Amino acid sequence: MEILYVVAALIAGSIGSVALAALMLLLPDKKLDQLSTWLMYLAGGTLLGAAFLGMIPKGISMIGSRDMLLAVLAGIVFFFALEKIILWRTCSNADCERHKNAAVPIILIGDAFHNAIDGIVIAASFLTSFELGVFATISVMMHEIPQELGDFGILLKSGLSRSRAIWFNLLSGSTALISGIIAFYALEYLQSLIPFALAFSAASFLYIAMADLIPEMHRKTALKSSLIQITLILLGIFLIYIIIQNK
Repeated sequence: MEILYVVAALIAGSIGSVALAALMLLLPDKKLDQLSTWLMYLAGGTLLGAAFLGMIPKGISMIGSRDMLLAVLAGIVFFFALEKIILWRTCSNADCERHKNAAVPIILIGDAFHNAIDGIVIAASFLTSFELGVFATISVMMHEIPQELGDFGILLKSGLSRSRAIWFNLLSGSTALISGIIAFYALEYLQSLIPFALAFSAASFLYIAMADLIPEMHRKTALKSSLIQITLILLGIFLIYIIIQNK
């Protein structure tokens, strides 16, 4: 039964995110931009909440604070190096300079690798506890939907039709399902690796939030935008807190 929860979460977090992003393309441009921006703000909160309130405390309870924090630090350095190598980080819109210069294959390969990491994150979280798996899935979806919208913009501007853009994004999203199932069965027999998988997952969430989403938010400095950002970040953290309290 546990594997069914994991598969459902993997589908929701990867393929489901692509499908929701594709549906949002039906909205008028102005509403689409506003909604994706708000989702990005909310994702900043859910990612920080999942890492600091769920994954890191759980890992500390399993291997101690020193080893857990060292593993998280190593994970952050790894993601920095990874970003330098394959440019898998994306902005929240299709007009960012890196988007203009990136080739479509690089975008798809980078997203496939990123989605594979998300699959491992979700599987490791469910192996630790059902509640941790739920808010890991929510956090993945909250940051994936705006990212997928940005990717659609790149692919469409590169000359792909909407149907081909959706198909290619679904293919890159499917790597989360594959890696998640493999991780579920591998980590189940290697229980000692679970806290390090959680550290890797927390590092991924922290890096995305602090290296991608927060700098993007600082592009808007108006009082109204800043208040909306703070409100949605706090709401994202509160959602994770509620899930943890109700476990």
